[in-house]
Amino acid sequence: MPEQKKEIAVIGAGVIGLTTAIKLQEKGEYQVTIVAEIWPTDYPSPHYTSHWAGGHHCTAAESDDLRQQKMDTETFHVFWEMSEPGHPAGKCFIRTPQHEHYFEDLGHPRGLETMPDFKLMSKSDLIPGAVFGITFTAISFDPPAYLEYLHKRFLAAGGRLVHGSVQHIKQVVEGGSAVFEGKSPAPPDAVIVCAGLGARTLGGVEDKTVTSVRGQTVVLHAPWVGFGATRRKIEDEFISYVIPRHNGNIVLGGTLNVDDWYPLPREETKVAIMEKALALWPEIAPPEARKDRAPTIQDLYPIIVEDGLGLRPHRNEGIRIEAEWIEANGVKAPVVFNYGHGAYGFESSWGSASMAVELMEEVLKTP
Repeated sequence: MPEQKKEIAVIGAGVIGLTTAIKLQEKGEYQVTIVAEIWPTDYPSPHYTSHWAGGHHCTAAESDDLRQQKMDTETFHVFWEMSEPGHPAGKCFIRTPQHEHYFEDLGHPRGLETMPDFKLMSKSDLIPGAVFGITFTAISFDPPAYLEYLHKRFLAAGGRLVHGSVQHIKQVVEGGSAVFEGKSPAPPDAVIVCAGLGARTLGGVEDKTVTSVRGQTVVLHAPWVGFGATRRKIEDEFISYVIPRHNGNIVLGGTLNVDDWYPLPREETKVAIMEKALALWPEIAPPEARKDRAPTIQDLYPIIVEDGLGLRPHRNEGIRIEAEWIEANGVKAPVVFNYGHGAYGFESSWGSASMAVELMEEVLKTP
């Protein structure tokens, strides 16, 4: 008789929950069920942050943060493979030249020198005010399309998705996903918490070091833009950037508003984003608008696709990947935590999923 698969419950269906669940389900040893209040297929909401990511892989790991570097590197290799022509996820990705302009001579994040086609930019290619810059080939992606791919891949592997608003992790430890389906309790063998910003209020976690870093963007349809670029300046709430997507859209950003919980785009922020981006990269405007004059943001309004707004789950101590045994009414199960990715959930998704899965398997071996 084949050995019965262990039942694993994952809380959260953002990019971290989906990636972790896929890692487990595709091993063939587990039956994974995701319990989440919001699914990738639901109407876009600022509370489902993954939908609103800018969408390119560019590590921001500090030089001494070897764990973050490991996560980001593994994820980059997965994305690079996915971006190959013919891959089922290929339509979600595009490889483009990336230009990073720095306003302080502090060096670039460690790891970027290993990016394809990496080189230092000449001073003549820097934007005004920048002291140095780098260029390389980056992977950009379309978050909604990629989340749809992950969703379908998880289901195709035999995973299950259940709508449920979890108030306390003990609900899942004792009853599993069944309690959200009106069925008899079915305790899982393990639980993985990928609750994102919800980790701040989820019972049994209530991690008050998790807070919102509000990110607002503007999406334009500008298929003539074939590059990505970022202006990085310390002590600035704006990190101006242009990120191209496979469908001819580009994303202009963005903001890093710590402990800002406002769930709708602000018009004044939208204007500031477009003004900054246009001043740095006038080629984002339609070609006809800059043929005989300098373009203005009024030239951008007709090509606006949507405003983006997400509340990123920042954690002061970095990503939490830990485990503990939790008991609920006589039922005991290991709970693995995988949350707190801030603005870099996609960039570290596959790497952090590997660490969480490895930790879960180690804990399950412990009596």
